[in-house]
Amino acid sequence: MLEPRKVKWRRVHRGRRRGMATKGSHVAFGSFGLKALESGWVTARQIESCRVAIIRKIRKHGRMWIRIFPDKPITKKPAEVRMGKGKGAPDQWVAVVKPGRILFEVEGVPRELAAEAFRMAGYKLPIKTKLAERREQAG
Repeated sequence: MLEPRKVKWRRVHRGRRRGMATKGSHVAFGSFGLKALESGWVTARQIESCRVAIIRKIRKHGRMWIRIFPDKPITKKPAEVRMGKGKGAPDQWVAVVKPGRILFEVEGVPRELAAEAFRMAGYKLPIKTKLAERREQAG
C-alpha cells in the first residue's frame, strides 16, 4: 500500500476540505480519468482496492496512472483508553480529495471499457465520482 517514506510531522491537524481542486483537475496523462465530485478522505487501502479493480478490467490492454497519494497521517487511540495522555499514534494514511480532482487515469482502452473500469473503482470509494475525458488543446 502507498505510504510516505518520511514525513516532517508525525501528527497533523484534521483540516477543512473546502473549495474545489485547483491542481490535478484535468486529464493529463491518459485518455480517460476518474473525477471526484465530492470532497473527502481516500485511504491507502481504498486506493489499492481501486487500482486492483481497474487493472482487472483493463488487463494488459491499457496503461493506468494513480493521480493521488496518501500523505496525511490519521491517528487513533487504542480501544478502552481513558481521555487525555496526548494524541494517538498514526493509524492510517489518507489522501485529501476535493471536488474536481482526477483520481485515476487510463490510456489505450476503448471508452466503454474505461467507463466500466471506473464504475467498478467508484464503488470502492467513499465519494461520488464520474468519468472525465481528455480535452485536446486548440492550436
